[in-house]
Amino acid sequence: MTYIKWLLMLLVLPLFAFTVIHKYYISVTQIDYLQNKQSVQVTTRIFIDDFEKLLRERYDETITLAGKNEPTTADLYIERYLKEKIKIKINNKEANLSFIGKEYDVDIVKCYLEIEGVKKIESFEISNEVLFDLYSEQQNIIKTKIHAQQKSVILIPQNKSALLKFN
Repeated sequence: MTYIKWLLMLLVLPLFAFTVIHKYYISVTQIDYLQNKQSVQVTTRIFIDDFEKLLRERYDETITLAGKNEPTTADLYIERYLKEKIKIKINNKEANLSFIGKEYDVDIVKCYLEIEGVKKIESFEISNEVLFDLYSEQQNIIKTKIHAQQKSVILIPQNKSALLKFN
């Protein structure tokens, strides 16, 4: 009986080790078109520890997010990075993203961006390279709700952009 227990432990224990050790690198971006406001609202959710690591490597080695000692420059760095890494074209025209702000939810930072003055959307192209420069395994999930149609795509470093049609 003890032989079977040992054998079972030797087979099962490595499975638990791989599930605990492996870290997933994922961000989720929700895009909603509010036709009555002629506005595209973008919410990007990124793990705080990953984003903090990136901001330290790029801008400031001492930066800390989600703490009482968060510097006032954090929003500036976040805005600069997101505007560099998220590009949107609406109807083949480059869109201007405005950074609205951020908030923290447990271990996630939610960043809010907006595109104003959008009368209609026939095509929507997004490039999202958030954290690609930090993790080669990074995946950015894009979920859209435009004209009551929901579409989703997953962007990876080898496929950084997607074109969605809404007719």
